[in-house]
Amino acid sequence: MNTNKRENIALITGASNGIGLELTRKLLLEGWQVVALNRSDFPADDMRIQKAINSGWIRIYKIADLADYASLRRTLEEIKGKEQRIDTLFNNAGGSFNELSYSKQGREKHYELMTIVPYIILMELKELLKNSSLKTVVNTSSAALNYVKEFNIEILERPKTFRKLLGPYATSKLALSLWTQAISSQLAKEGIKIRSVDPGSNNTIRKGKNSGLPIVVKWLMKLFFSPPTHGANQLYEAALGEHRNETGVFLLKGKTAKLKFIDQSRNVLERIHEIYEHEFSY
Repeated sequence: MNTNKRENIALITGASNGIGLELTRKLLLEGWQVVALNRSDFPADDMRIQKAINSGWIRIYKIADLADYASLRRTLEEIKGKEQRIDTLFNNAGGSFNELSYSKQGREKHYELMTIVPYIILMELKELLKNSSLKTVVNTSSAALNYVKEFNIEILERPKTFRKLLGPYATSKLALSLWTQAISSQLAKEGIKIRSVDPGSNNTIRKGKNSGLPIVVKWLMKLFFSPPTHGANQLYEAALGEHRNETGVFLLKGKTAKLKFIDQSRNVLERIHEIYEHEFSY
């Protein structure tokens, strides 16, 4: 493994807030460059961040909606045209919505944003990963997947019911970890390692933003959850810690954990690859 971190470049989705912002700060301190795929701006009052932006140590690619394929296609083409390589891809962007909603492509939005889009980003930027030394992908998942009681493609794409956090959010995170496991052997042939990780319980509530979380969870967040630095450390360790040579695993509290509905992993991968081929990369 290349231990000279000054040579390393990370691409982080959702790098300007919460866990993504703290991961950006941590990587900068470790001497990494950060390619940020963001919907919002970095904090204007963070002088270290602003200095990194001005020096080119952080390179920002703005996008209004990651789940809008036309915008995503343009932004990824821009990244491929300007960046030489990516050592580690952190598919971190996500969110929990407060009601059932759908993407421009007509699929449930949690599923689009947190299951399909990370796959698209991986496929589109795979050559940049292959140009690097670490060749690592870390997908941000969630322990909420352990609460999923029913799982199939139809539920993912068009749920009949909605439940905050433990509904489409949890099933989408499970689907993310399932395709991560399913694709690992294929990526290994190209030297790429991929893992999914639960970042733990972090207080990521932002003022003025409707989080889509149950009220009891919001109160628990404020009172008991860790700051986003905890989640950033979990993602960092997932990329570079003791499991750095493993692929396809789901990491929970720093240890590998079993996934539910593992028999569905190939079905999920085949479906999202079909979407990618017919709707995005045509």
